[in-house]
Amino acid sequence: MLLINHLTKKFGTFYALDDINFIVKDSSILGLIGKNGAGKSTLFHCILNLLSYKGNVYWNGEQLDEKNKNEIGYLPEERGLLPNRTVLEQIIYFGRLRGLKTNELKIEIPKWLDQFNILEKESDQIQTLSKGNQQKVQLISTLIHKPKLIILDEPFSGLDPINANLLKKSILQAKEKGASIIFSDHNMENVAEICDYVALFKSGHLKLYNTVSKIRDSYGCNQITVSTELSIMELKNIPHILKIEKLSFQKYKLTIENEIYGPMIFKYITNGKYIKTFDQEPPTLSEIFTKEA
Repeated sequence: MLLINHLTKKFGTFYALDDINFIVKDSSILGLIGKNGAGKSTLFHCILNLLSYKGNVYWNGEQLDEKNKNEIGYLPEERGLLPNRTVLEQIIYFGRLRGLKTNELKIEIPKWLDQFNILEKESDQIQTLSKGNQQKVQLISTLIHKPKLIILDEPFSGLDPINANLLKKSILQAKEKGASIIFSDHNMENVAEICDYVALFKSGHLKLYNTVSKIRDSYGCNQITVSTELSIMELKNIPHILKIEKLSFQKYKLTIENEIYGPMIFKYITNGKYIKTFDQEPPTLSEIFTKEA
């Protein structure tokens, strides 16, 4: 388990991180969200002891330091592959840095390459690979030693939907094996799909920290998706509707003043008739991000 306790980082008089506290349990995933410059990468650098800081970072009850380096898998925002190395040489290099032997790496690497659909690229030089395939090699290099603490800075950057799903599968497999995982992302759908907890950073402050469902529920079920033959003008005449967004033909997203008005609006729109869709839900994580970040 990773415990961040009163972590503060200043650059001169500027607070990059101000009294940050949270935990990442074993077999769980925490998603870090926030605008560029909110403090996410700085937090990663502090956890990894790449920056000095005030406060404490505990791993399984002890201060996290150099002795834990082989338990950590880190994917930096700025990728660091050696262009003249082959895929096999590159992953062996990083694996050896993490204490693995070449023989065992040569057994494990084909399994990882096959999982990411780049087995045929084993002998190719890094510089000949597409950006997406280079990203896969970097990810394999991060995970090859089966770390217990995984830190991924924008891991989905540069991946198409198919390859993003391959990465999600690998992250979830690591979770099932007991890893504590943190990753940052600007795609709220990725965060909502696989994270157990979410931490929203704003200007170095931890503004929100909880499960995805509890964060969403805290904003109330003030969003309604409805299919109706009523026109926008007719919908505007219904009390307590603040905003109307047309999604498609005869389908709308309504923002209401308070979730308590949902039943009244349902009764008005249906007027005793069947309608295909009437879903009342809390705002999406993306909508909360837009409001709070």
